[in-house]
Amino acid sequence: MSDASSNDHVAGGDRAVGGEEPATSHGVSRRGLLGWALGSGVAGLAVGGGAVAAVTAASASTPGDVAFAFEGAHQAGITTPVQEHLHFASFDMMPRASRDDLISLLQDWSYAAARMVKGLDVSASGAVGGSPEAPPDDTGEAQGLGAAGLTLTFGLGPGLFDADGDRFGIADRRPRALADLPAFLGDALDAARSGGDLCIQACADDPQVAVHAIRNLSRIAFGRARLRWSQLGFGRTSRTAADQQTPRNLFGFKDGTANILADDEEALRAHVWTTADDGPSWMAGGSYLVARKIAMLIETWDRLRLSEQDRTIGREKGSGAPLSGGDEFTEPSFRGGKIDERSHVRLAHPTVNDGVRILRRGYNYVDGNDDLGTLDAGLFFLSYQRDPAQFIGIQKRLATDLMSEYIRHIGSGIWAVPPGASKGSYVGAGLFS
Repeated sequence: MSDASSNDHVAGGDRAVGGEEPATSHGVSRRGLLGWALGSGVAGLAVGGGAVAAVTAASASTPGDVAFAFEGAHQAGITTPVQEHLHFASFDMMPRASRDDLISLLQDWSYAAARMVKGLDVSASGAVGGSPEAPPDDTGEAQGLGAAGLTLTFGLGPGLFDADGDRFGIADRRPRALADLPAFLGDALDAARSGGDLCIQACADDPQVAVHAIRNLSRIAFGRARLRWSQLGFGRTSRTAADQQTPRNLFGFKDGTANILADDEEALRAHVWTTADDGPSWMAGGSYLVARKIAMLIETWDRLRLSEQDRTIGREKGSGAPLSGGDEFTEPSFRGGKIDERSHVRLAHPTVNDGVRILRRGYNYVDGNDDLGTLDAGLFFLSYQRDPAQFIGIQKRLATDLMSEYIRHIGSGIWAVPPGASKGSYVGAGLFS
């Protein structure tokens, strides 16, 4: 969860793309891969990592109208205007999987993703166009829902590069910055909800579209990778577009007031996108993704006086304005003692973190209740940064803030997010070239 101020961090049709050839056993046409970017389905898709939406009508009226390009300089789902729903999934490669299995999986995922973000089934035959005597390629629950602003963002975990005996042949291409996160004060991490060789972030404005994407990509992975853990999220807790209103987290406070925005190219270059100089060259134009599952002690928080809630955050709950005065977008002043030195807004602010910023894309979650009848709820925190050290430095400081009494970090993961796929290629291709 994060201060809403700086780093905002608490802690056409169904034609086969490239031809009507038969699909593979994974529900994807391998020969069609080389042509997926050339297929039709949504006219005028934006190029460049999904920074701009292309719509099927002059004025989009429903979530299904909006589509984002899969190919581009950067992967979509980072600076794309934050959608309302999330399905995040972490995968481990199977013990006997080979380098060829990893490459074919990324190819097949890219092929299917490029179709689904257009509102298409994962293959030409899809949910109902194949043989009635065989399982369909697509599960079918997203038929008629459109693209719904779906973005699919893929990441590579640290364990992929040091798998036993370097069986994927990529150990010497591991980014220096990609390493498991250190332990932080107050962590209560569950290994079953942490880590993973690969991750997929599916965001959409229709929850069924996001779930459909992860469900089908999991099916495609069968025999090569298995689902390790996943998380559903709702109600974005950040913004990446200036015209998006600042959302609220489950503590009721505005979250994401000063997040890095998609049109702030200078901040993106400085804080989000990796360069060839950062190394390795195949990661240029990519980023690093940190995920943290943060449980909120909802019932304890709800019994706090409003004034104490405001003091903990450093902002007014209603307006989102800093306690030093002004409105939501007024820069907080830490002089004069109006904002507590241990408040979230101060400890997350760039002025006490050597100017460091991160781009957040978090979501609320509610996973039912526990045995005591309290809500199992909180924030599924997602951030993108040029170097994981940015997150690490901020989180070390936030571990001592006033909010730490009301939250617990219970899940964690880090992944290298390669640049976007070029036409006719696939996400992560540079790693193997």
